[in-house]
Amino acid sequence: MPSSTSRRAVLKAGTVLLALGATSCTAVPSPSPSSESPSATTPAEPTATFNFGTAAQPLGLDPALSSDVESQRITRQILEGLVGVDQTTGKPTPLLATEWSESNEGRSYTFTLRTGVTFQDGTPFNADAVCANFNRWFAFPADLRRQAPGSSFKGVFKAHSDEPDLSIFKSCTALSADTVRIDLTQRFTAFLQALTLPAFAMASPAALASGTADVLDQSRGGRPVSAFATRPVGTGPFSFASWDEQSVTLVTNNTYWGDRGQIATINFMAYNHPQTRLQALLDGKIDGYDAVTVGNFDQLVKRGKQIVQRDPFSVMYVGINQDIPVLQNQKVRQAIEMAIDKDTLIRRFFIDNTARATQFVPPKISGFNNDAPELGHDPAKAREYLKEGGYAGEELKFYYPLNVTRPYLPTPEKVYAEISRQLTAVGFNIQPVPVDWSDGYLQKVQSPGDHALHLLGWNGSYSDADNFVGPLFGEKNGEFGYQDPQVFSKINRARGLPEGEERDEQYHTINAQIAATVPAVPIAFPISALALSDRVVSYPASPVLNEVFTKVQLKP
Repeated sequence: MPSSTSRRAVLKAGTVLLALGATSCTAVPSPSPSSESPSATTPAEPTATFNFGTAAQPLGLDPALSSDVESQRITRQILEGLVGVDQTTGKPTPLLATEWSESNEGRSYTFTLRTGVTFQDGTPFNADAVCANFNRWFAFPADLRRQAPGSSFKGVFKAHSDEPDLSIFKSCTALSADTVRIDLTQRFTAFLQALTLPAFAMASPAALASGTADVLDQSRGGRPVSAFATRPVGTGPFSFASWDEQSVTLVTNNTYWGDRGQIATINFMAYNHPQTRLQALLDGKIDGYDAVTVGNFDQLVKRGKQIVQRDPFSVMYVGINQDIPVLQNQKVRQAIEMAIDKDTLIRRFFIDNTARATQFVPPKISGFNNDAPELGHDPAKAREYLKEGGYAGEELKFYYPLNVTRPYLPTPEKVYAEISRQLTAVGFNIQPVPVDWSDGYLQKVQSPGDHALHLLGWNGSYSDADNFVGPLFGEKNGEFGYQDPQVFSKINRARGLPEGEERDEQYHTINAQIAATVPAVPIAFPISALALSDRVVSYPASPVLNEVFTKVQLKP
């Protein structure tokens, strides 16, 4: 594995954002001078081509229905939300909304919209377009949600229009062409932070209609998608150009309202093996790539390539499905936790300074519990718990992905092999189920099914504890089969508490209760890294992956 010295030879990015934790949802920022005031000189026309290596093909380019990292990396360039994230402070910042105000005890937000903005198809962005998007997400029918488990709306707002009494979202009202009000059924402290999610980016209503966005009659990456999801239209700095088996190509949006940067064409080129990504960089085929692994870290350092590390904002875990009868026994789930040697996994497969996880909320987020219960690595006790739990050698299907690298899971096959070995050593009967990432791995492990165990992770998208525990454990889902009404109720209550000690304590309690009942085993808070060629002067690395390529600076 790479030496500590070589691993320190990096440019580290993204530290400030996490240190600040959640920010107030009552702020009313002033419009950004750089986006509102005309420049004294006309900026140069973008001319550069930027080739970026990704770890997999996107699973769909409708961000409301696809939450995987590679999909969102691309849709962040094409579609924008009302609210952005300040790269330095982590606070909500103006994007398609220039300012906002809160009223009705935190249950209403009024947004003033940026004027003169058009979608890439030439249709106007206005308050009606905002409401068309919110109403679409709210009205997603149950059949569509089953087809597309990557939908984020329910994880954030709790329910759709078929269960309005349970939903945090109430309504969207266009007050004028450039003013819109969002009404909630209860206070939601992280509302503005949640709006920074790619899932809540604004799509052209005309393109949604012509692309029959809610009819998933096509297929990409083993998942059903709509025509819109193969050709999205937003207001962002880049427009969709093409998508084939090797790459997705975007081009500069000539009518973009903001700074278009240096890049005229982006090619997102998929290389599903770490060594092929490394070689493509060394051969000059790409200008950078994400998901540097332990195995190629030293090679990059020796060749003098830039490595940019992101601060940890994801959690890697072993999922446990309680819809499998034997896993409903808490002793058996606890035996799984005690069988796993997290320190060995981190030392062998993750970049230095990756932290061991005892819970699902990262340490720098308000609500992290320093005293969350942890059983530790204890194979002998794991065997005792298996016996006490009545485990009789039942076969447990363990799903793991092939041909992919995620920020939270750099080498899935190797991580699986070591965890499987550890579980087998204490008496578990493990049946490996390898599934190619592009063959619908996410769909398989996030839907009800025969997966007893699986490898996955969660990459945080905004700086609030609710972004981690809410989507994973806020309700029963097909991934875990987890059913704890008390935890569900506590998560719902914490969402509405104002920032402060009471809210933090509520999340401390939630984290401890989840850790004690082991619905999944958190393994690590991984540090992820990018590799860049000498052509790149700077790259906007972000712990929440809010990396828009207008901010990439290239040598002339």
